[in-house]
Formats: sequence, structure tokens, C-alpha cells
Amino acid sequence: MANIKSSKKRAIKSEKQRKHNMSYRSMLRTFIKKVNNALLTKNIKIIQITFKQMQSVIDKQVRRGLIHKNKAARHKSRLFYKINNI
Repeated sequence: MANIKSSKKRAIKSEKQRKHNMSYRSMLRTFIKKVNNALLTKNIKIIQITFKQMQSVIDKQVRRGLIHKNKAARHKSRLFYKINNI
């Protein structure tokens, strides 16, 4: 732990932010898994609803700077390709 007051504060803030980012990353993975599980059911309505929810979550993460825009595009593209093949 740092000796300087500002460094201590910065360490506390960065730990708090890390936990916050971890929860958002976890939510992102959860929504991707939901779409993959919906693909197994092969019910088009459920797939479309979950994909739309996942898309909005991914776009929010990009706006927050949590993930890169190319990573978001890759996830959306791969899942959209799987959806079109059903």
C-alpha cells in the first residue's frame, strides 16, 4: 500500500472501478450465453428477443469503453451468422 494520501485514494478508487467493470463483463458473458442457449431451442421469437437484448448490452459496454468496438462487432457478427443458419 502507498504512503501518499492521493495514492491510497487512487488505489481504493481503482479497486472499486475494477469490481464495477467485472460485474459488467460478467453481465456481457451472461447475455452471450443466453443467446447461445436460445439457439439450442430453435425458437425464432426467443432467439430474436435475446439477441436484441444482447446487442444493446454490448453496445452499452462499447460506449463505456469496457470492450473494444471490434470485439463487440465480432460477437454480434458470429451470433447473427448462427441465427441466420437456423
